[in-house]
Amino acid sequence: MELITGILSTALLAGGVLALAALGEVLAERVGVVNLGVEGLMSLGALTGIATVAAAPSPVLGFAAALGVGFAFGCVFAAATVLLRANQVLCGLALTLLGSGLAATLGRSYAGAPAAASFPRVVVPGLSEIPVLGPALFSQNLLIYAIYIALPVGLHLLLFKTRHGLNLRAVGENPAAADAAGIPVTAIRFWYVALGSSLAGGAGAYLTLAFVPSWSEGVVAGRGWIAVALVIFAGFRPLTAVAAALLFGVVTALGFVGQARGWPVAPAILSMLPYLGTVAFIILPVVAWRRLRGWFAAPAALGLPYHRDVR
Repeated sequence: MELITGILSTALLAGGVLALAALGEVLAERVGVVNLGVEGLMSLGALTGIATVAAAPSPVLGFAAALGVGFAFGCVFAAATVLLRANQVLCGLALTLLGSGLAATLGRSYAGAPAAASFPRVVVPGLSEIPVLGPALFSQNLLIYAIYIALPVGLHLLLFKTRHGLNLRAVGENPAAADAAGIPVTAIRFWYVALGSSLAGGAGAYLTLAFVPSWSEGVVAGRGWIAVALVIFAGFRPLTAVAAALLFGVVTALGFVGQARGWPVAPAILSMLPYLGTVAFIILPVVAWRRLRGWFAAPAALGLPYHRDVR
């Protein structure tokens, strides 16, 4: 029973990083913009969180600063891809290289040092005493509850239960028709790309202030790319993206447990499990395309710049 509790607790922590980044990518791709800069944004957010708590030991302040840095770089990315209509793939790759390189350079003085402050666990009285599930589900930091409950449910209601959400999806499916209906296509794309980038920056801060409370070069370790893959596998839906992130968290937790308990598997193989899972999740849509193509279908205008004079 303790083994199950430990796996689930670690899975929630590990999956939270991916879930927050994936939710940000869902917002960007739902309005028709592919943001491949998630890895770089997470690196910048991770460093910002560590640097902020080193100056003022408040994890909330560090997380808020990371959200702000992600939003600022997201505005730059949105200006290039939405306003100037530059190639989204190239801009995203440039953002990843810039963010990762900048974080590695500026973060040398913080390398190896533990975070001056991190998000504490909040124990829910009564519920945390439930056998097996209680310690894992109801003894987590506050960000866990926001990432797995409040944020995905809120985004789901926004996208699929409101008129504004209908406008967002229309911008991603057919921006010309949305524009003709009076929907501000450029403004919606710009601000939701920036907001999605902000969540990616926050995911980086979550990584260094809650999951692994320390900074080192390469601490993001490809999680940004996994988050992008999760969005595709989840059919561009926030609730499913969070569920998929939790599944990846379980895979990551199994790797940790396997190494701790000395399973007769090479540590390198156990460390590879999340990335092997990513490959499998990318292959699955191709295999199941004929039967589930409606589920995996991307927004029709995804990756395409919108020229207002072309109807």
